[in-house]
Amino acid sequence: MKLIPTTDAVGHVLCHDLTQIIVGVTKDARFRKGHVVTEDDIPVLLSMGKENLYVWEKQQGTLHEDEGAEILCDAARNLYMERTGPKEGKIELTAAIDGLLEIDTRRLLEVNSLGEVMIATRSNHTPVREGQKIAGMRVIPLLVEERKMRKVAAIAGKENPLLSILPYRIKTCTIVVTGNEVLKGLVEDTFAPVVVSKLAEYGVEVRSTVKSGDDQERIAAEISNAVDAGSDMVVCTGGMSIDPDDRTPGAIKASGARIVSYGAPVLPGAMFLLSYIGEVPVLGLPGCVMYAKRTIFDLLLPRVLAKATVTAQDIAALGNGGLCLGCPTCVFPDCPFGKGGV
Repeated sequence: MKLIPTTDAVGHVLCHDLTQIIVGVTKDARFRKGHVVTEDDIPVLLSMGKENLYVWEKQQGTLHEDEGAEILCDAARNLYMERTGPKEGKIELTAAIDGLLEIDTRRLLEVNSLGEVMIATRSNHTPVREGQKIAGMRVIPLLVEERKMRKVAAIAGKENPLLSILPYRIKTCTIVVTGNEVLKGLVEDTFAPVVVSKLAEYGVEVRSTVKSGDDQERIAAEISNAVDAGSDMVVCTGGMSIDPDDRTPGAIKASGARIVSYGAPVLPGAMFLLSYIGEVPVLGLPGCVMYAKRTIFDLLLPRVLAKATVTAQDIAALGNGGLCLGCPTCVFPDCPFGKGGV
């Protein structure tokens, strides 16, 4: 650092906080370490008794923390995201829409492994609401090598950023309620209302709810009818176990659906089924969805609605973090449940 007259300090970077004291009004840092002095700052500094300042000697090949933060922002920011201005080398991103946050975790790790720079995000595959904070980034030292920031830009930039928010593309759904006891009116259907409520969280309209009973051919026919009628998604409730009358998995297969996975390493929700007829997702929900607060359905529903690709390997990876603790006060999705997947 070097000492220079305040009147010559425009464009220079302060080495430490400068406190302004106005009796009865304020005693706080008026200018923070790392602040770049502007022409308008000069009279304020002089009024604070600062006729000379310690400033950093910015050398060729180095960038100020705010300049570095802009490069990190370009590396992370994508469509449907709002940003703050740089402050003390930090920029934050918020969601501009409701959607699914997707992160290239491999490249994020690559950036964070460079040292002296960091990008912190919410967990991959998290459903986010408009206005919610999704990421923050900063340069850790006051000055950073330009060469390092070029490495960041090579890993990710405006053309291929690390983050994305996928809008929810599925808008309608048909619910196929299985179970002869429901079809015959022996018991009230308490499953479909739960599904309707969860879909409503994402603005999905339930076009119809049909009762199929336990006949496999009829279940398959109702699935096909729903797809032919233009439903964006079909959800089958119950009948997912190994009891003789549980025919839903076989019916989904008989409908011509391509099975991605029958079974998931998640509790509650081990007997969940994900499949597709063309681009239309067909889901088989185990009974736990009816009574447990959060299940495999909550983990995968946002990804399905955003039409994000979900593979059998993605579902297998949910085992790490796939145990819901059933906390008395549920804060999902802001909890560890489902956060261990890839």
